[in-house]
Amino acid sequence: MKLQYASLMAGIVAASIFSSAALADTDWRAEAIAMMKRDFQAKGQAAYERIYEDALQAECNKSSNNPPEDVATRMMQDQLNTVKYPADGKLMGEWKSGEKIAQSGKGFTWKDDPAKPVGGNCYNCHQLSPHELSYGTLGPSLFNFGKLRGGPLAENQKYVYSKIFNAKSYNLCSMMPRFGHIGALSEQQIKDLVALLLDPESPINK
Repeated sequence: MKLQYASLMAGIVAASIFSSAALADTDWRAEAIAMMKRDFQAKGQAAYERIYEDALQAECNKSSNNPPEDVATRMMQDQLNTVKYPADGKLMGEWKSGEKIAQSGKGFTWKDDPAKPVGGNCYNCHQLSPHELSYGTLGPSLFNFGKLRGGPLAENQKYVYSKIFNAKSYNLCSMMPRFGHIGALSEQQIKDLVALLLDPESPINK
């Protein structure tokens, strides 16, 4: 009985070692990409390019979101260079419109009308107004953001506009969508969100 048990355990250990070696040799990343390409069904505006990683995302993926500092610095500058600022030079809109955008999670799916505006869905990741009972915690709290930063100063407006347009300008592997860069939010929508965060009259700063 003891011999049979010893043989059984030896077999289990050998199988485990073999399995571990096999797993180590498997390129899971390549297999995952191949699976997505095989199984993803493009519909409407949800086209195939949504599953393809660009050079930036590839760098974050292969480094587990911790790329070398020199690489991150260079690539963040490249991302900042993609930010398109309003031709009229005005970076703040109307905070009440910004609140509606922050509340809305509509748009950008295959069944949505691409001609209709997309929401920012900001409460999905951030605390904003203290009056909102439910909000996500994936991103930092933005309550009192403008008050803590000194209000709608020119440098604050530029930072917030740039961050919303392309969050990877300041954090290369940020999970925040590049709203302006991918065309999810319009110039006016981004202006309104800037106002929501910085206007002293916004509920965020009350």
